[in-house]
Amino acid sequence: MNSILRGDCRMLLPELADESVDMVYFDPPFFTQKTHSFKSRVDAKVFEFEDRFDSLDDYLQLIEAALTQSKRVLKTTGSVFLHCDKTASHSIRVVMDKVFGRENFQSEIVWSYKRWSNSKKGLLNAHQIIFFYSKTADFKFNTIYTDYSATTNIDQIVQERQRDVNGKSVYKRDVQGNVVIGKGKKGVPLSDVWEIPFLNPKAKERTGYPTQKPVLLLNQLIRIATDEGDVVLDPFCGSGTTCVAAKLLNRKFMGIDASADAVALATSRLQEMVVTESELVKKGADSFVEKTEKELAILQTINAFPVHRNAGIDGFLREQPDGAPVPVKIQAEWESLDDAVEKLERASLGKGYSYKIVVQTKEAAPNRIFEIDSHVEIIKSLELQARERGKKRNLIKTG
Repeated sequence: MNSILRGDCRMLLPELADESVDMVYFDPPFFTQKTHSFKSRVDAKVFEFEDRFDSLDDYLQLIEAALTQSKRVLKTTGSVFLHCDKTASHSIRVVMDKVFGRENFQSEIVWSYKRWSNSKKGLLNAHQIIFFYSKTADFKFNTIYTDYSATTNIDQIVQERQRDVNGKSVYKRDVQGNVVIGKGKKGVPLSDVWEIPFLNPKAKERTGYPTQKPVLLLNQLIRIATDEGDVVLDPFCGSGTTCVAAKLLNRKFMGIDASADAVALATSRLQEMVVTESELVKKGADSFVEKTEKELAILQTINAFPVHRNAGIDGFLREQPDGAPVPVKIQAEWESLDDAVEKLERASLGKGYSYKIVVQTKEAAPNRIFEIDSHVEIIKSLELQARERGKKRNLIKTG
């Protein structure tokens, strides 16, 4: 337990005991017929693996062998998640039906993400698939609740509903005809489409391993299928993201990979987590989402889209008045207005932005004493405007 093993999973999985694992996650080769490589930005080490097979049949034999052994080691309450893309997903689904049974298919999870544009003819690839199968009908499942959509009517949240004689959903009423207020709701159950950011080459979480998946994605999978203390197995662990996520969530884990570089990298990540694990656990998985709901709402009110991994820029206006990007910085709770302006200016140096915006969220005029020249327009958030108007009204009343 809690280790990374080097070898072919088809050889090592038979050594595991029957019904000893609670969850299996697969991120096998995708049958791209390419050699995947990526250079680490830390030490310029090149990581690569072969995703070439003599035929589709050879590839599917690998998948079936690993699935068969995974089913054996899974507990009756266990589940398997297999990660793939459009290349062979249709064929993999047939194999999974064969091994686990069509009756044990639970979901086809769509991992959706934003990608940089490319010039190829056709639609941009912006999602991957994760097939979710249980071993039996008695599988473990923890419901995760998400926030309501911004367009959800408040009545739909607070009022109880029922089906009428025609099967239509209507608000429930008591014998006097009054609408029945429902019990407190936790939110909307997690859907099968997950919008989680893709790791770009400059992300801090990046290790340099090709096809590395974000920790947040694995966190979510592990949370819905396991409890603390359960065992998570990854037969193609690569850089070890599954094991990192399992450790963060207080699960036991086991990773297997045929690459010596992958095993060394995954082991190193697990060791380095000793320094950062307590902070990450304290902040929670939601800490991976960089923009708060409040920040996203502010950006939405000025028709701007959010950006991540930039300390001085929170978003850009969707429309470009002068034909050039317009960066936006939101004043943080702990920032003075001067600090927010200066951070935006520094993040914009050398970019040629002629127009920049800081959204002021706290009362206080800027001192405009900066180490660099500033050409930023300051606009007040709607919340700040409302607070100021409220104070003016109170002054008028008391005066």
